[in-house]
Amino acid sequence: MTSIFFILFLKIFVGLALLALVVALALLFDGADRVVHARMQRRVGPPLLQPVYDIVKLMGKENIVPRRASRFFFTLAPWLALVVTLMIFLYIPVGSARAVLGTEGDMILIVYLLAMGALVMAIGGFASGNPIANIGAGREITLMMSYEFPLAMVISTLAWVAYRSGMPGPPFSLETFASVSVWTAVGEVGDFGLMCLFLSLAFVVPGETGKGPMDIPEAKTEILDGLIIEYSGVNLALLKITFALRSFAISAFMTSLFVPASLAGLLGVGGFFIAVFDFLFFWVKVFVVQMIFVTLMRTSFGRLKIWQASQFYVMRVAGLSVTGMILLSIDIMTR
Repeated sequence: MTSIFFILFLKIFVGLALLALVVALALLFDGADRVVHARMQRRVGPPLLQPVYDIVKLMGKENIVPRRASRFFFTLAPWLALVVTLMIFLYIPVGSARAVLGTEGDMILIVYLLAMGALVMAIGGFASGNPIANIGAGREITLMMSYEFPLAMVISTLAWVAYRSGMPGPPFSLETFASVSVWTAVGEVGDFGLMCLFLSLAFVVPGETGKGPMDIPEAKTEILDGLIIEYSGVNLALLKITFALRSFAISAFMTSLFVPASLAGLLGVGGFFIAVFDFLFFWVKVFVVQMIFVTLMRTSFGRLKIWQASQFYVMRVAGLSVTGMILLSIDIMTR
């Protein structure tokens, strides 16, 4: 009985420490995103810690609830969105360390948590009573429904490949893909299929983060911050943190699936220093993924209209993920 309570206490302690680190890294990476974005446009840009300064400043401001808002849902949405997004990191293995709350269906749960985070923020926009926020919330829902199918296709196809190729571990567990690279489980045709799935997930990243060509629900030059227009003070600070965490979460998820290389796995050894190196190396890989598929894409491409974004995901990205599924099926069936 004592050991059960000790393990529970240890999981809570490690989980809280991990979440505190994740928030700090997410804000730091968000600052780096702003700096790199500005430099690519030949601007000086804000300081690296500008997101931290913004959060501290907002924490000291008053929370204002609109007169026509549904107070309960309007106030609850930022807190729930933050909690839901933070929960994702408890199911992601970091380097050679196991996930804090690892289960057999991590990937399915993460997909639902990503969708729930977007849905909760949309509910907050609808609850504000502002017509501009309603437009932004509607766009958030449309965007989410558009990219959920290719995202689900990528997840289910990878799980099927893990099951049929005999990768050790539950097929829907992220730890299965973190321990053995899926690239080693397929042949030449399968490599092309995996590349299609990789690109599909890469195209989902801007939609999930709401940046670059998919900066539609919060379009500042068009609908004045969209679904967050009525938020202020602590509530707005929580939403800013949530936006940074969304970019961080989908980048970490993508890294675990397609870039799982670790020093412990390559050398076949363990130890404290190897584990520490793998832990740090994982966040470096996440940073590179975020810079390429968030910062570079939002700098290189202009914002799409909502119908263009929806059509892009429903037709092109979904088609690319289906192509990957077919190529992987051919590879597995003919081996």
